[in-house]
Amino acid sequence: MEKLAGFLSGHGYRVVNVAYPSTKFSLEDLVGLIRPQIDDAATNAGEGRIHLLGYSMGGLVIRALLKDYRPANLGRVIMVGTPNNGSEVADFLKGWFLYRKLYGPAGQQLITDQRTMIGLFGAVDYELGIIAGNRTIDPVSSLIIGLGVPNDGKISVDSTRLDGATAHIVLPANHTFFPVNKAMWRQALSFLKDGRFLS
Repeated sequence: MEKLAGFLSGHGYRVVNVAYPSTKFSLEDLVGLIRPQIDDAATNAGEGRIHLLGYSMGGLVIRALLKDYRPANLGRVIMVGTPNNGSEVADFLKGWFLYRKLYGPAGQQLITDQRTMIGLFGAVDYELGIIAGNRTIDPVSSLIIGLGVPNDGKISVDSTRLDGATAHIVLPANHTFFPVNKAMWRQALSFLKDGRFLS
């Protein structure tokens, strides 16, 4: 996310690029780990607003954070390639030893059966822009997701949707390379500035 951070910094935003050990903890635990950095950023924003942008599972961490720890000066939120309704690929791989080892407890929470997630996320009552992709370079994952189902190689477009979102856009982008996709950067900047995506 460093290149995106540099892009946004170049447009006048003070960026805090929050890293977290996504493969070692559950989503709940990750919220606890990132909260001090979010609190610091919110405090340092002074009279300004704090915007949040999450890529992939990062969007879910943001949703969980905002349920119980919403900054008073919250601005806009952007999710990029976030499996809001789970991932069919996670459904397929969840029992595999290597997947469990690589993706950890949070990876087990990415399945489409979201019953275990009840209570983790709150209603979307903030400005939320969602960016999805529909290009894949992973034919195996795309086959798992389903023939003819628009997806970015990891997440179906439909899985990114979320009730209450302000805006949703689909770009010709691949999940793996979303962070360096300049079209995504421009759309994210537009939403941060104006609360809408470019047409």
